[in-house]
Amino acid sequence: MPVERPALRGLIAVVCLLLSAAIAVAQPSQEALSPAQAQVLIDRALANELRSAQDIGHPMRYLLHKTTPRLTSTKEIIETRDGAVARLISLNDQPLSAADEQKEQARLDALLRDPGLQRHRKQAEDADTGRAFKVLRALPRAFLYTYAGTEEKPTGRLQKFTFTPNPEFTPPDLETQALTAMSGAIWIDATSERVTRLEGQLQQDVDFGWGILGRLYKGGWIVIEQADVSGDQWRTVRFQMSMSGRVFWKTRVFDTTEEETQFVPVPAGLSYAQAIAMLRGNMGTAGAGR
Repeated sequence: MPVERPALRGLIAVVCLLLSAAIAVAQPSQEALSPAQAQVLIDRALANELRSAQDIGHPMRYLLHKTTPRLTSTKEIIETRDGAVARLISLNDQPLSAADEQKEQARLDALLRDPGLQRHRKQAEDADTGRAFKVLRALPRAFLYTYAGTEEKPTGRLQKFTFTPNPEFTPPDLETQALTAMSGAIWIDATSERVTRLEGQLQQDVDFGWGILGRLYKGGWIVIEQADVSGDQWRTVRFQMSMSGRVFWKTRVFDTTEEETQFVPVPAGLSYAQAIAMLRGNMGTAGAGR
C-alpha cells in the first residue's frame, strides 16, 4: 500500500505482497492436474502477476480500513500519476471530530501549496516499487513448490500450491532475505489464472545486515487475499500481518489488518491536485489544481 506503512513495511510487506506472484516451479500431484497442466497454470499465473505488477494504466479510488491494536482508521484513496493521495475519513469507526477534520483539511491544503510534499511521497512509492521488483525477479529461484490439490469455492475452482525455501537460493540483497525463511501456501483461480490467497509464516529468525540492522523473529505470519475488483483488475482486498522484530536496538511489533473496498476506476493521468478536489467532493473544480 503506498500510503502510511509501518517502519519495516517497505521492506517486509513488499516482500509479502509480491509473494502473490511466487509461482515458478511446482511438483504437481497426479490427482487433479498433470505435470504439464500444472506447469501451464503456473507459467500463465506468473505472467499475469508480472503484468499486473507493472500495470499503472488502471488507477482506482477505494477505501482503506486499517486496524492495529492502538487505532482503527478509514481513508479514501485515489491513485494518480503523481502517486496516491489519501483523505482520512474516520477514526475508531467514528466520523472525524471538528478538530480532526480541520487538521485533515489543513494537511490537504499544505499538499496543494507545496508540490514538493507530494513529490516526496511519490519518491517513497517508487522506492517501494524498486524493492518489490527485486523480490519479483528473485521469486523463480527462491522457493520450491508442491501442488496440493483442488478446492471448490463460490467464485470458482482454486488450485493450491505449498511453498518452502529453496536451499540453493542465496539472497542477493536485503529485500530478498526474508524469502529464505518463509513457507506457506498459495491458491490460484484456475479460470482467471490469478492468485486469490497467500498464507506465509517465518520458520526461523531472519537477520538483516548480519543482525546489525535488525531481525525478524520466527513465527511471524501474513495472509493476503486478492480479487477481481473491476473488469479483470485484480487488487489486494485484505492483508493481515502479525510479526515482531528488532530494528537496530529497538523491538517492534507489527500487528495490522487492512481491508480495501469500494474500488472505482478513475481516469488515467489524473493529477494529485485533481484527486484532492475529488476527495473533497469538489468535482466542479477538479481540474483547477495543475
